[in-house]
Amino acid sequence: MTLPAGVPAAVVERPFGAAGWRRAALVALAGAIATLGLAPYHIVPAGFIAFPILVLAIDGLVRRGDGMAAAFRLGWWFGFGYFVGGLWWLGAAMLVDAAAFWWALPLAVLGLPAVLAVYFGIAVAIARRFWSTGAERILVLALAFALAEFLRARLLTGFPWNEIGMMAAPWPLFMQTAAVWGTHGLTLIGVVVFSLPVLLLRRQPRRPAVASIGLSLLAFHGAYGAYRLAADVPAPGPDPAHVRIVQPAIDQSSKWDPAEANAILRLLMDMSAPRTDSPPGEIVIWPESSFPYLISDVSPVVGAAAQSLAPDARLLAGAARTQERAGAEPRYYNSILAIRPDGTVDGRFDKLHLVPFGEYLPFQSALERLGIMQLTQLPGGFSAAQERQSGGVEGVPPFLPLICYEVIFPNEIRRQPGDAFILNVTNDAWYGDTPGPYQHLAHARLTAVALGLPLVRAANSGISIVTDSVGRDVARMGLGERGTIAAALPAPGAQTVFAQYGSLVFWLMSAAALLTVSTLRRSHS
Repeated sequence: MTLPAGVPAAVVERPFGAAGWRRAALVALAGAIATLGLAPYHIVPAGFIAFPILVLAIDGLVRRGDGMAAAFRLGWWFGFGYFVGGLWWLGAAMLVDAAAFWWALPLAVLGLPAVLAVYFGIAVAIARRFWSTGAERILVLALAFALAEFLRARLLTGFPWNEIGMMAAPWPLFMQTAAVWGTHGLTLIGVVVFSLPVLLLRRQPRRPAVASIGLSLLAFHGAYGAYRLAADVPAPGPDPAHVRIVQPAIDQSSKWDPAEANAILRLLMDMSAPRTDSPPGEIVIWPESSFPYLISDVSPVVGAAAQSLAPDARLLAGAARTQERAGAEPRYYNSILAIRPDGTVDGRFDKLHLVPFGEYLPFQSALERLGIMQLTQLPGGFSAAQERQSGGVEGVPPFLPLICYEVIFPNEIRRQPGDAFILNVTNDAWYGDTPGPYQHLAHARLTAVALGLPLVRAANSGISIVTDSVGRDVARMGLGERGTIAAALPAPGAQTVFAQYGSLVFWLMSAAALLTVSTLRRSHS
């Protein structure tokens, strides 16, 4: 490869030809820089810095003759920087009850990133196997990262938080292609586009072709977003449903304090009472595990909560509920309960995808014998639902119930005919004023866009929101605020390509990218 006239090779190559700790530090820093492209910062240029550094570091590794093991270590360090920079706020949850969970702080802040970084190590090792001196190597890197992120979303129950594709979807304009190819597709195009600056540094084989591909993807990404936002979003019917989201902002350290329970319930009831401007048939929504007790359908607090409602209102409330079993220990579920004004429960929607170590422990009985509990400190942990059911209760349009981080798994969610909106209840108070709640909201919004449905999100401490089917805010309450927001429910959008076919388009894109790499190499061999 030759550089543009007047640019010494050392200017580009020498900083990336180092080995040992210098190379590890460089790519770890690049991974950390990449997280500035995520919520709440959305500094898009960060991706155009981080990925060129990674590409040039792999180039340096190849020049030294290092193999796949060294490439794995390189990718692992990039991933470690990325996941520490993007997930450090998980440590805040350990500090809610520091006396019980201080020991887990380094596991949350450093241990989980160390495990997740393995996926990026695999991605770079795969890329190294098919690396070349040509410009098409950035397509190879994009394919490897997309495959790694596909696996990260599924293996060991999956944890797709902060997938690389999130960096390519900072605002509604750039979210819309998720409705075609999903988050994995965003990862594929994101790595290609973010790596394009490398092509400016060297004259390299296949540069015009690969640059054209990257710029075309970027143009389509933006143009399709503009088209979808400019298109007529279906208007609500003549008598739309109205929602009121209650955001009580209960501090997590007080949430399960028996001395605070009655005051918390009273606050929720007062915030749910009808107002002079409340429309008929209002749907009141409480966040995840909003009742400050473990409850059953016949718990007196259910009837008490119903007393706060208008006679024709409905309450959809997050609740930690118990289910008694004859001759056995009760089961516990993280649920949404549909409560009528007369206090009866006519709908129960249990969480399907539980949080490991948060709501249940892998190898639960063995770890409990060692005195280790999940964050909820519930003996035996929560049980998972057998299947996800669309919400269908009287007085409420059909909805997709998603509790807490279930909403970050768009590939697991199936939009059913008639579904009118996504209902996401959550409790992000665990994480305080950190990037965590903003990242969670970004995932929820992108999932709603991918499925073409409005999002109704009730969060204990924020961020509560109502969006339309293309991700634009209709009503919103900020992090840490206490109050309610009310809105007419936006109409659902048309069934999206992603909602109908899932990851099919992503796999077709991957096959096309693979074919392109092969064709470019054959044509210049």
